[in-house]
Amino acid sequence: MAKEKTLFTCNDCGGTSPRWLGKCPHCGAWNTLIESVAESATPSKNRFAALAPASEVTTLADIEATDVARTPTGIGELDRVLGGGIVEGGVVLIGGDPGIGKSTLLLQALDALQKQQLPTLYVTGEESGAQVALRSRRLGLDGSQVKVLAEIQLEKILATLTAQKPAIAVIDSIQTVYSEQLTSAPGSVAQVRECAAHLTRAAKASGTAIVLVGHVTKEGALAGPRVLEHMVDTVLYFEGDTHSSYRLIRAIKNRFGAVNEIGVFAMTEKGLKGVSNPSAIFLSQHAEPVPGSCVLVTLEGTRPLLVEIQALVDSGGPSPRRLSVGLERDRLAMLLAVLHRHAGVACMDQDVFVNAVGGVRISEPAADLAVMLAITSSLRGKALPKGFIAFGEVGLAGEVRPAPRGQERLKEAAKLGFSVAVVPKANAPKKNDKAFEGLSIHPVERIEEAMALVRGL
Repeated sequence: MAKEKTLFTCNDCGGTSPRWLGKCPHCGAWNTLIESVAESATPSKNRFAALAPASEVTTLADIEATDVARTPTGIGELDRVLGGGIVEGGVVLIGGDPGIGKSTLLLQALDALQKQQLPTLYVTGEESGAQVALRSRRLGLDGSQVKVLAEIQLEKILATLTAQKPAIAVIDSIQTVYSEQLTSAPGSVAQVRECAAHLTRAAKASGTAIVLVGHVTKEGALAGPRVLEHMVDTVLYFEGDTHSSYRLIRAIKNRFGAVNEIGVFAMTEKGLKGVSNPSAIFLSQHAEPVPGSCVLVTLEGTRPLLVEIQALVDSGGPSPRRLSVGLERDRLAMLLAVLHRHAGVACMDQDVFVNAVGGVRISEPAADLAVMLAITSSLRGKALPKGFIAFGEVGLAGEVRPAPRGQERLKEAAKLGFSVAVVPKANAPKKNDKAFEGLSIHPVERIEEAMALVRGL
């Protein structure tokens, strides 16, 4: 009997080699080639059929286009990230660290959709039906009518989807599913790619919305081939610190809504609850203003968030340290140089520590002005006025540049009761605007002007 031909497939890039090599010839990764049996030369029928039916060439103006209908999940923060709700035939990929709450959130969402009389299906490949039932009892979803299937074979899952015709199905997780057409193990590059393609095709053909749960690598990226993210309509990342009860869901890609949108959840005994005012998490409760603290309005997607920036300037030794948590360290060194050169505030012999409260990561340059004011406040030992906020990018020439969507940031600050704002001149609103009542806005053009203004306050 002829021996089956074997190939060696790279776990990282999916490239193949006829023999084993220590280093992948395609992507250069080490020890990633895994033996698999080569596929037969006779391809199965319709395996690579197009997702959309073929159509004639038409001009854009002649194509009838209507907004996609959405079904709200009943969980406000999840709907915000999805762009308003679940889309018929949409495929969502959600990834995150183990135990962060992906399965919990999806079980809550399915239960809420089931209560709206929508047929749902939960396919679990990692747990038994009894374990899913136990979790639903713990979450207080007693008497839940969500249908559960414990199965990892793709062909059986597709047959069930055809028979049951659910409005939404969750596959938990795509790394456990395998197809009989391939000989490689579940979770391998070929299996993940093939199974995701078949499920995507089934979703588009039947109108069932499918949510795929994906594992993450130790670097935090979604496991499996990168093509997985290109196949699906929406990619969501579940983020959160193990020491905090708060979780963030971030949309990295969304064909039906805004990208980089975030939803904030709090983990409770009864599952994940949406946080409607996340600014409250990131603001410390000081009875009186303290030196070295400045509040910044940052943007996460389309959502303005108020975050407290804290700075501590302390007498350092011969080699002073520069440390930042939640902000880029290189940017801190640059801001200290600008502060010295253009505002005459020297910290050469001082240790400088900067922290964004609440474990939030700030990557936008609009935090520059708030960081510089917090450092100066700590160095002088003088607190900024009560109800003070600042934002703006600071250039190397000492100019204060405008931040995107400044009016929305100011409206959020006014809504939360802040009274004094130092902002770039280009972000200053028109006079007598009723939206900013109670908020005195001071526009500045240069960093030295901002420093002199704050001293006067």
